[in-house]
Parts: sequence; C-alpha cells; structure tokens
Amino acid sequence: MLGLAIHTASPHLGLSLSDFAGEARHQTWEFGRDLSVHLHNTLGDFIRPYTWRDLTFLAVARGPGGFTGTRIGVVTARTLAQQLEIPLFGISTLAAVALAAMVQNDLLAMQPVPAIAVDMRAQRNRRFTAIYKADEGILTPLQTEQVVKPEAWEEILKQFESGIFPVTAGDDIAKTVPQVLELAYRKWQMGQRTPWFEAVPYYGQHPVE
Repeated sequence: MLGLAIHTASPHLGLSLSDFAGEARHQTWEFGRDLSVHLHNTLGDFIRPYTWRDLTFLAVARGPGGFTGTRIGVVTARTLAQQLEIPLFGISTLAAVALAAMVQNDLLAMQPVPAIAVDMRAQRNRRFTAIYKADEGILTPLQTEQVVKPEAWEEILKQFESGIFPVTAGDDIAKTVPQVLELAYRKWQMGQRTPWFEAVPYYGQHPVE
C-alpha cells in the first residue's frame, strides 16, 4: 500500500507520500509561476526510493484555488493514474483545510461536534466556501463548494446560529497536502476505486469575467 498526493492549487507545490503503516512524509516548495518547469523532476525525486509502479493510488487537490496551478496538478495526476492504471481521488482543497482544522483544534472532543465552515479568497471580491459535518473523522458536506460575496457568506453562517467552527484558509493551502492524502485513503478504505477520468478540476470561477 502506497499513496501519493499532489497539491498545486496555490503558488506552492505540496507532495505527500505514505504507506499508512508508519512511513509518511510530505514537503512543500514555492515554485510560483515556474511550477510546470519543476513539477515532474520534483515528483520523481520525491518518491525515491520507490518507483511509479509501487504506487497503489493517487490523490490530487482538485480546487478551488489558482486556475493554472490546479489545472496542471489535475492533468498530471490524471496522466499518471491512466498510465499506471491505478485509482485517482480528486479531493476538495476546502475539505483538506477542514480536516486540518478538525485535527489541530481537536474538534471531535467538543460536544456537540461543530460543523466546520471554510472560506478562502477568490477573485473579484468573492469567497470560496463550504461547510462540513465531522462524524467520527469522516467529513460530510452540509454545503458543497460555492462562490459567494463576503456578505452572503456571513448570512449563510447566521443561519446556523451556533455549532459552527469557522476557518479561513490562507495562501499556504499546499501545507494541507497530507490531509488530501488522508481523505483519499479514507475513500480507499470505504472501497472506492475512482478511475482517473472522474477526477476533474473545480475552478469555481472563470479566470476572466
């Protein structure tokens, strides 16, 4: 068992590798606009001493995030999964942020367990948003990803009145690449084997209005 996660939805590249039995490592690089130049060599160096054929499944952050970076990551992951004939799990960047917040703040120890409301800066004074319910470590969307104005997001949160744990994602979302891998592994444990062509990017917005 060996899983690899790729996160390119921000100016940083994030990679995470685990055998889910004790060995796990991750790293981020700030490549910015040079991401496409360094991605493939960095991938090859990162997985050593393993080879591509050692991988059991792949995971990729499918967005929301930067348009170009997200596209590059998803296309790369789809190509690898197709060639290796292994499952590919497309994971929401907002879900990864929510899982990181759940663990860091020990939300499962709270009673009742709060829902996790994630928002992240989008273009043209909008916010990427989603709300997740945490149940025994499994994240279930109460509101799937959508793009709204800040004031609309505030109104959505008011509807819950209480029981909400708000999280605002920063620009360093690539650091949640271990959570991308963890969410994919949970899908694997549930028996899901998603083919490469079902992993599609979520942009939320067109880069040009």
